Amino acid sequence: MRWLVGWSRAASGPATADGGGVQPVGAQLLWADPDPLWAVGDWRPDEVRVVQTDPFTRLAVFGCCGATDEELRVGLFAARGGALRHLSAWPGSYTAVAQVGRRVTVVGDLAGARPVFHTDWAGGTAYATAALPLADLVEAQLDVSHLAALLACPDSPEAVGDGTPYAGVRRVAPGHALILREGARDIVGYEPIASLAVAAPQRDPQEAVEGVRDALVDAVRARLTAPRHAPETGHLDPGPVPGMGPAERRAARGAPAPGVGADLSGGSASGTLALLAAGLPGVPGTVLGHGTGAGERLLVVTFNDLVVRGRTREAELERARSIAENPRLHHVVVAAGEEALPYASLGGGPLTDEPGPSLVHAERHRRRLAAGSADHFIGHGARQVLDAHPARLADLLLDRRRRHLLRPATALARADGPSAHSFFVPFTVYRAARRLARTPYKDGLEDAAHRLMERRFAGDAGPGATGVVSASLAALTWCRPGPAARWLTGEALAEVSVRLEAAAARPAALRRPGERRADAALARYAADQRVFEQAAEVRSQRLHAPFLDNQVVRACRALPEALRVQPGARAAVLRAVLAGAGIRDLPPGWGATSHAAHNAAVRAGLRTYASDLIDLFEAPLLADAGLVEARVVRKALRAAAEGERLPLDGLAELVATELWLRRLLARRGTCWTGTAAPRQRAVAGGVVPRPSL
Repeated sequence: MRWLVGWSRAASGPATADGGGVQPVGAQLLWADPDPLWAVGDWRPDEVRVVQTDPFTRLAVFGCCGATDEELRVGLFAARGGALRHLSAWPGSYTAVAQVGRRVTVVGDLAGARPVFHTDWAGGTAYATAALPLADLVEAQLDVSHLAALLACPDSPEAVGDGTPYAGVRRVAPGHALILREGARDIVGYEPIASLAVAAPQRDPQEAVEGVRDALVDAVRARLTAPRHAPETGHLDPGPVPGMGPAERRAARGAPAPGVGADLSGGSASGTLALLAAGLPGVPGTVLGHGTGAGERLLVVTFNDLVVRGRTREAELERARSIAENPRLHHVVVAAGEEALPYASLGGGPLTDEPGPSLVHAERHRRRLAAGSADHFIGHGARQVLDAHPARLADLLLDRRRRHLLRPATALARADGPSAHSFFVPFTVYRAARRLARTPYKDGLEDAAHRLMERRFAGDAGPGATGVVSASLAALTWCRPGPAARWLTGEALAEVSVRLEAAAARPAALRRPGERRADAALARYAADQRVFEQAAEVRSQRLHAPFLDNQVVRACRALPEALRVQPGARAAVLRAVLAGAGIRDLPPGWGATSHAAHNAAVRAGLRTYASDLIDLFEAPLLADAGLVEARVVRKALRAAAEGERLPLDGLAELVATELWLRRLLARRGTCWTGTAAPRQRAVAGGVVPRPSL
């Protein structure tokens, strides 16, 4: 895990590295007192860049940033005058820290994939890009109330707030910056917010799609033009093995290939990135690749699930093979059986900074990523930034554009197949969107609080509404319970309900429901993406998700709502992006979704590892904390393994949180050293029982 950490203190604060005081273990000091900054972990030399104009005006950029040194200096001058948005406008994914005198500014990203955390410490404020080191620094206990909110309403910032699983450690919201002045902190937003009263001017659809194309091309180019890296050669190649080539032997050792590669799942997102990376002129794909005259071949990896078979999965593999016929692509197929199903190998794995549903899929993804490259493109986040959240239908009604609801409502009527209620689905969707458009934000939060207290989790779907229709109707609200809420105790739900009522009583910025819900869903996904990168980490490998870059998120937000809500909008936008880059020959069925194959794999994993999961909840820490009853969760796991229709995402969240708690309490050591270092690690007292309400 890689992170940066520093603090701002008053003039009378404690000594740090210069005085032999507390400092992080294995850190690289970038600048010293009075406001020190460290880079901790296996950062590459080109991932930590510092520009300086004088001893008290400097900028540090961590991660992959496509800006030149001169552009960084221009951004530093702009930040010195207060224009923080300039620090987030370069291609790539990074964290920027600017120091101007005693003012320190830490800029987070728009999606939340590179978060910033802070806490009170020694009369000042400590900050980091990981919450666990700050928890170690202040010897924080577990915040069980936050875990309850994370399980009950994971995509509702009103319930989760700015908290973390560690008491006293706070998170800076996406699109905001942390400003520190001699220990005092301030959090400011650097992104403009659209007015609720006046509709924003609609951008021309073709121009907006061209903006997405330019942002994606710049994001891919920023990775391809960065210095190339080869994995550490800690393990020797055992030599020829019958039935295994060099790529398979390397994957078995857990080492990625040198250079740049990409996922190729057959989906539109990964296929777009692979084709863009292979098609950009003058930027070869691999260090040791085979030349093709126009450049070197790009390594693309496809995962072949031998357990879950079906027409959808076969169609994905066929599309991946068709795309891989490009002469600039070198295709590797990774096949796996039951050992790569979800919920496999839960006993091992690293401790992540926070819990997340991706913990149950980590082993499945690690097998695919180990066959990839040192810098590996993944298409994660495309659905969250390109697809329209169902609540955006209410935004269209607020702008008096009713006719644009016809096509998405009709598509929903056909999504679950023909039925006796299909004819009424468009009217039901329209009524739900109109109700959301007319519901004040405060009333929406209070209604969600009441639903938690009354244990109403079925959503607002009417008779006959199932599957996609039911999920879409349930999403047409300001706030709704998450899939795991039905298995929480009444005490936990009551505490989350109190949080929602308190949020409803506070003044809030007026925003459209669709924009607010879409941003919350993106932030939730980006947080889990960060957990995924830590849980499935392969040594010497960097995962790149360009769809979560600042410039790509901005370009996608500029797409007109009328375009985003149309069926197949994501595939149409990405097809136009590829066409603008000169790539038009795509396989039949390109752009089809793969939810069915994912759900089938999850259900197969539940059936295969049901006994292990039930053993995990024989004496769960979640029950010790008062969040669940072990008997209820075990019953739900058995029912889901037998095929009963239950929210599988909710069960994954419960299992992941329990697994994370066990790894957290089993850890040894601390992130800090020095004579003044904390003597205890984070959550030293174990799981704290929840106080009665």
